[in-house]
Amino acid sequence: MANVRLENIKRRFNNVTAIEDITFDIPDGEFWVFVGPSGCGKSTILRTIAGLETVTSGKLYIGEKLVNNIPARQRDVAMVFQNYALYPHMTVAQNIAFGLQMRKVDPKVIQERVMTVARSLSLEHLLERKPKQLSGGQQQRVALGRAIARQPQVFLLDEPLSNLDAQLRDDTRAELKQLHQELGITTIYVTHDQVEAMTLADKIVVLNRGKIQQIGEPQNIYSQPANRMVATFLGNPPMNILPAKFTGEGFDIGGQMLPCPDSVRESLRPAVGHKFDLGIRPENIYLKELPKTTQKSEQRKPLLTTLEEQTEQELAELIVEVKLVEPLGRETLIRGGLPGSGVILNIQTGANVSPHPGDRLSLELDLDKLFVFNPATGDRLYP
Repeated sequence: MANVRLENIKRRFNNVTAIEDITFDIPDGEFWVFVGPSGCGKSTILRTIAGLETVTSGKLYIGEKLVNNIPARQRDVAMVFQNYALYPHMTVAQNIAFGLQMRKVDPKVIQERVMTVARSLSLEHLLERKPKQLSGGQQQRVALGRAIARQPQVFLLDEPLSNLDAQLRDDTRAELKQLHQELGITTIYVTHDQVEAMTLADKIVVLNRGKIQQIGEPQNIYSQPANRMVATFLGNPPMNILPAKFTGEGFDIGGQMLPCPDSVRESLRPAVGHKFDLGIRPENIYLKELPKTTQKSEQRKPLLTTLEEQTEQELAELIVEVKLVEPLGRETLIRGGLPGSGVILNIQTGANVSPHPGDRLSLELDLDKLFVFNPATGDRLYP
């Protein structure tokens, strides 16, 4: 096992810069997840660490060893690809053992490792089958088993669950986390799925356009995003972004006035008349009252809390018109538009709340959870 350190890594393809000024240090044994939209550079970083891409500039260390000019086969890393990459003419046991055989490991040791890995991944009853006789989830577990059997210094996983169905993806994600806890091998995992990132990672690296946007623990990044891109990428449904003009006393949002906390007012006082992007997460928006057409007795149904329990909150009111209602079992997602502005808000509320399209809802926003972003750069200005 080893730490992985990148110092000012850049990778260019002709005139295109895929990644630029990538710097971080992954401690030995930690599970880091690279997340971001398609084309952000996360797979390029992974392939650069593996030795499948060459570094244009910068330094790459595995352990204390500079590996810029060391070929992939000598870096002692194991990579699991999105498309499994199994040998179709080999059995499951032979696929798992292949990397060890290439390194001329003792046959008895190979057999022991194959059986140990097969048991840990529930593959022991499939050892004599060939890949075409396996389901997609089983094939992916074989690919994982081949990597684990090598006992490398670093695991590199490039969207390994993207081809699995939803239930199998959840099951395999739990197995991956448990395996990491047992093996303690430094692991780097690439995904565009923010749920995988939040549930698996010790640290998340959020990337966009080849640059790091933020590095941190999942909950810290969720609650304190560095910029608008991070704020809207992590979270499902994503953070609401409301274009607004600062009036000196509050914000004008499509003709509706939203007061702001004193701390925000003081921070932005020199910028009276300027435009900003306000951010607030769906779970921090509450129904003040239900529309008459729903004929419900409950007055407030946020998902995890009630307004009565939020006695310390400073709340502000907005009116929206219901555009779409999505019942999700234990909760309801409402999409509402601010009349005359074209701005759409996502609101999470209880399962028993079911307004109809066209209803007007009175919302209360938790101003303690309000973010202010620079609309030009996306940088967080407050808090």
